[in-house]
Amino acid sequence: MTLEPRQLGDPLGEQRRLAAGRAVLTIPTRDVVRVTGPDRLRFLDALLSRRVETVGDGGEALLLDAAGHIVLALGVLVREDAVLLLPDRGRAVQAVDWVGRMRFMLRVEARDETDQWDQIGWFAPWSQDGAEPPAWVAGITRLAAAVWVDPWAVARPDGWQYSAATVGDRAAWTWRIALTPVAERTAVRDVLREAGVGRAGGDAWQALRIAAVRPRQADDVDERTIPHELDWLRTAVQLDRGCYPGQETVAKVHNLGHPPRRLVLLQLETADVWVEHGDPVLLNGAEVGRVTAGGVHWEMGGVALAVVRRTVPAGASIEVRHGDETLQAAQEIVVPAEAGGLAADRVRELRRARRAAR
Repeated sequence: MTLEPRQLGDPLGEQRRLAAGRAVLTIPTRDVVRVTGPDRLRFLDALLSRRVETVGDGGEALLLDAAGHIVLALGVLVREDAVLLLPDRGRAVQAVDWVGRMRFMLRVEARDETDQWDQIGWFAPWSQDGAEPPAWVAGITRLAAAVWVDPWAVARPDGWQYSAATVGDRAAWTWRIALTPVAERTAVRDVLREAGVGRAGGDAWQALRIAAVRPRQADDVDERTIPHELDWLRTAVQLDRGCYPGQETVAKVHNLGHPPRRLVLLQLETADVWVEHGDPVLLNGAEVGRVTAGGVHWEMGGVALAVVRRTVPAGASIEVRHGDETLQAAQEIVVPAEAGGLAADRVRELRRARRAAR
């Protein structure tokens, strides 16, 4: 799913400024659904992959079906009087419909408030070293009703990270989204203009997302996707919590099996080629996966995320077919082939030890 406008005349420069906190993204990347009613926390706790508990609690959670497939990926903000759910752009109707179908006798209501808010998104690289944010951030925050902090930069201790710590540029994904009332649009523009903060197009944000291997439902999820395939247990799934739809699959794959597919970060041999969602990924001429998102990164050149079969060898030379071109690509493993199966691996280790002791 592309974000329009895709660029504002200087896509690589926009990336650099956006990453450095000197530009913002004013293109909405998410919808806003307000969930109210006295039973709202109880309702959401019973159905989402993470607990929704305290005022101010943010982060993200997944709604899964009974087989563990991702139905909705949601940013979450708990307010005094409501819970704000932030699905990807264009999915508010799906979220509202889900609440209406699943509430049964509980006192819960949901409504789409996307059109009531502007969204100002920025990276906060200063947060990594504890430095004070620039004055314009404080100005935007004062005008905002809420600020959602994307949790992707740091794995949650009650989740699980399959990938190595060095994979991608996750620590740089210090993403924030301020929800500002439409009535404050002029004031927001004045704050940004006075601070000399520019705007970036959607392509800049997408390339940085790919480099950070940050999954996004609009691009990386299909009807078969389970969280393990995208390393999404690290921030969106709470492994020590009780029953919720899909929890059995999450636990079974994590403890006994392996995800059938896995995410890889591709760096293309041709620096300025932009591959697209759905382009085939090939191994020895045979299709083994599909590109989920592509871009051109200001440092890495042509990059992409792809979901491939678990059996694709880590060191294999793979290709991407883009239109009439076939491009060589180096793969960086995000989710290893051996991901999951923790209990099964332990059982095998014990059996090997017993055999060796005979």
